[in-house]
Amino acid sequence: MHVTSSERATLLRGRVAVCLLFLLSGMAIGTWTARIPSIKQNLDLSDGELSIGLLGIAAGAIAGMQVVGRLVDRYGSVRVMLPMAFAQSVVLILPAHMPGLAGLTVALFAFGLVHGTLDVAMNANGVEVERALGRPIMSSLHAVFSIGGFLGATTGGLLAQAAFGPGATFAAVAAVIAVLAFWATRWALSPTPHPTTPAATPPPARGGRGVLLLGVLAFCCMIGEGAVADWSSVYLSQDLGSSEGFAAAAYAAFSIMMTAGRLAGDRLAARLGPVTLVRACGTLAAGGLGLALLAGHPVAAVIGFGCFGAGLSCIVPQVFSAAGRHDPARAGRALARVASLGYVGFLTGPVLIGGIAELMGLPRALAVPALLAFFVAFAVGALRTPAFTK
Repeated sequence: MHVTSSERATLLRGRVAVCLLFLLSGMAIGTWTARIPSIKQNLDLSDGELSIGLLGIAAGAIAGMQVVGRLVDRYGSVRVMLPMAFAQSVVLILPAHMPGLAGLTVALFAFGLVHGTLDVAMNANGVEVERALGRPIMSSLHAVFSIGGFLGATTGGLLAQAAFGPGATFAAVAAVIAVLAFWATRWALSPTPHPTTPAATPPPARGGRGVLLLGVLAFCCMIGEGAVADWSSVYLSQDLGSSEGFAAAAYAAFSIMMTAGRLAGDRLAARLGPVTLVRACGTLAAGGLGLALLAGHPVAAVIGFGCFGAGLSCIVPQVFSAAGRHDPARAGRALARVASLGYVGFLTGPVLIGGIAELMGLPRALAVPALLAFFVAFAVGALRTPAFTK
């Protein structure tokens, strides 16, 4: 099909717009994370009290994901994600102005609610843009989110070093987010009609089972992501005897390789197909974490955690893309279910690893994410559908 220069420009603007949404969403999370210590100190919170406040983000995100799927399917991704993008700039400011734990928890619930809603809506729009372009883009979108998180955390850290308070930091970043949201508003690509022929739409029972399996894959991967974030440096310092400074390199290697893998993921998906790519990535993740646990040396462990990040990098974007394409008429609901299961995995992963470590030791506990990555590589073959092939 011939694409005119005007249509090509519209598609390019649509891709830029959804990239901006992923960027601003990552910036909001990164900025908040960088200023948590200041919020904790200003409100004189204990570790336990801070944990209660942070649960507000998780509860809000999961609550938002339960509602947003139907909204996206009814009104379209654009009409949901753009108001939420502007709302992200507002709710980022609120935590800095709460007088105590109760207010902070409510503010963080609102932050999580907006973030979870935006997450599903912008992924749904990413699937629409991907379909219109006729080539994979989801991995690069998730890489942009990671870049946004880095920019937000760096900005937050630099402003903290310059003695800016959390309120000033959040206001400055919120202004940037509002500008990005306005830009996205002008260029966002609205969904286009899609065929609903029997060949294009799987039967309802098969579709429900397929979406559940995709959610399980996201759950398995994000357990590993959450576990590495909290336990990789502990493993290097506690079990391998490295210095605390070097131990931090484990998560740094994981994060860098995850971002690099996502930047390359679209080209790999186009060349290999999503099933082959996910199978290779699951195998690499399992082997990398296995290396980190079996080699018994800090340098080898850092390399292993880097391979684990590279392996996980492309799986969730491909799973989200498949969920959005599985039944286009219900893409929002499918993405909401998959994202919810993935988010639950991210939240429960560190707790699960900590409980197993208490009983069997940290190295054996960290073997669980490696086994789950291997399961992903093995199970992805069951998802050969019109939306998830090769």
